[in-house]
Parts: sequence; structure tokens; C-alpha cells
Amino acid sequence: MKQNQNIRLVILKNFQKRGEEIALRLQDRYGKMEELIVPLKQPRFSNGEGKAELESTVRHKDVFILSDVGNYGCTYKLYGNDHIMTPDEHFQDIKRVISAIKGHTSSIHVVMPLLYESRQHKRKGRESLDCAMALQELEALGVNGIVTFDAHDPQVQNAIPNLPFDNFYPTHTILETILKKERIDLDNIFIVSPDMGAVERARYYAELLGCDLGVSYKRRDYSIVKDGKNPVVEHAYLGKEVKNKDILIVDDMIASGDSMFDVARKMKEMGARKIYLVASFALFTSGINNFDQAYESGLFNGVYTTNLTYIPDEYLKRNWLVSVNCMPYLAEIIDTLGNGRSIQSLQNGKEKVLELARQQKSMGPILKEYK
Repeated sequence: MKQNQNIRLVILKNFQKRGEEIALRLQDRYGKMEELIVPLKQPRFSNGEGKAELESTVRHKDVFILSDVGNYGCTYKLYGNDHIMTPDEHFQDIKRVISAIKGHTSSIHVVMPLLYESRQHKRKGRESLDCAMALQELEALGVNGIVTFDAHDPQVQNAIPNLPFDNFYPTHTILETILKKERIDLDNIFIVSPDMGAVERARYYAELLGCDLGVSYKRRDYSIVKDGKNPVVEHAYLGKEVKNKDILIVDDMIASGDSMFDVARKMKEMGARKIYLVASFALFTSGINNFDQAYESGLFNGVYTTNLTYIPDEYLKRNWLVSVNCMPYLAEIIDTLGNGRSIQSLQNGKEKVLELARQQKSMGPILKEYK
């Protein structure tokens, strides 16, 4: 099959190692060719201003800009002090790169696995609509397409009706890993959504595993704002009995973990057996200590997430944390888009997961004996 020899990767420093893995996978597929990675400089002045400078040509190339806007491991000196780069700064760097290459390329795709401002996807009253504005900015800069994963609300793409918005899900990749690593009795497994907004995502997990689904309803106190949000005062559960069931609590992202912990406690009170926390993005915004304590107390048995956004190396040493490698999947996506093929086959790995589930279920007696 003839391959597009014009694909180039511009990898921001917040995605460096993962981007290099993608490039190696593409080079293995294409054979010998020009260097896929376009060298990029991102100097930063001491007052925080920055710029982007490419060190080789991208003329008439199909460019994929790879950026992790959630990477808080990137720092620079700001007025002499160490400063952690924020999503706002990472997004600004994406625009700098577009500015540096626009007018020279055949096409530009922005690959942003963690969609910038995805939680600010709708507006209530006098507040900003950041995600929609960011997408419209990219469109105005001349981007030809956006690639993201598990957008908090995929309907935000309605803000850019004339621009391709490809939203992929790591569901099958995560489930493949869980089924291979865990001794789970699939006749006694249950999926729980931690809130009403995550029901559709959780439903797909349930469909792949052929099991039932429950939902935890968050009742919030809207008269109080704490840490930028209304505190949850109660988790009301809607669903069937979970006693002696293995539970997967599924959401798009884990921030502080408080909401998932509350749901896990509710499940434990109701007699649940093993509990796994599953999310496409683990942000750990309040650090890792609360997760360590919750694990040691027996609240959950493991956390499954992806490497689509940054997780510190020291966190990855925890035996309860599994970061699923999605770079092979992302390399396949870039190859497919860059060569103009249909993405339909990439949008889920349902058949593979179903086959693994069937194999697991056929081992039912062995699994029960193992437990």
C-alpha cells in the first residue's frame, strides 16, 4: 500500500517522549524515509513570553502538531522562580507553532489528546465558553482538523461545524489491559457511572463487557462554591444490587479523586467486592497521597488510566496504578488520517474486547477457584 511520504510531526516539548514513540512506529511502517519529526525550539523569555521556531522545512507537508496541554511537568524560570506551565500556556504554544508554519504546509492537524478547557464546554449565565472559543481560534488560524480523546462533551464540536473534529475513545485499549491483568469474574461484574454526565461513557463499557450498569447521582449544594465548584453533599445510587460484585467506576477524568472515592465508599457499604477506578485521564490535581491512603485502607483495588496526558514518573511506581499505553493507537490514527483512509475501523475495538471477554468467561470455573 502506497504511503503518504509527506507526513511530518511537530512535537511540543510537553509530548516529547510519547511523540518520539509515535514517530518510531510510523517509521517502522513506512520504511526508510526522511525524518518524520520536525525539530522545534520553544525558547521562553524570563518574563514568561515565548516563541516557536522550526528548524527544518514543512513546505507542502501534512503536519500533525502533538501537544499535551495537561503536562504540569514542564517548567521554566519566570522572574527567577520555577514556574509550572499551565494549560493556557500550552495552548498558546500550539498557536505559536501554527503561526510559524501556516502558509507553507499542505495541511495542519492539531493532536490534543486532552482537549483544552473541555470541562468549560457550556455556559450558564455570565461565564466564559472557553472550549468553544479555543476551537474557533484554531479554525481561524487555518487548522484543517482536530484530533482528541474522550472529550468531556463531544457536542462542543458544534462550535466548529465546518472543521473535522475526530474524537476517539481509549475504552477498548483500557479494557484489553484490564482483562489481561486482572482476575475478574465477568459473570459478576458491574459498571457504575459516578454521575449522570458519565452515563453514556459507562454504558459503552457495560456493552463491551455484557454486564449491567448503575449510576451515582451527585446532589450538590449550589449555595456554596468551594475550590471553584459546588460541593457534593450526597451520592444517591440508582441501579441494581452490587453485593459480591466486582465494580468498575468509569469516568473521563480523575482530578482530586474525591468524587470517585465517595462512590467507592457507597459501593463498599452495599457489599461490593473488588473496585477499580477507570478514567481516560488521571490528573491527580491534589497529589497522590489521598490515593495511597484510600488504597491502603482497601477502598479500591486499582486505578486504570492512559498515558494520553502527563503522569509523574514517581506516581507510575505505585502498584495500584496502571497507565495504559495509547501511543500505538495514536500512531495508527495519524497514519490513517495522513493517508486519507476511513477512520471507522479505529473508532472502537469492540470485536477484540468481546473476544477477550468470551475467553475470560470460558475460564469462569478457573477464575472462581482462583478467588
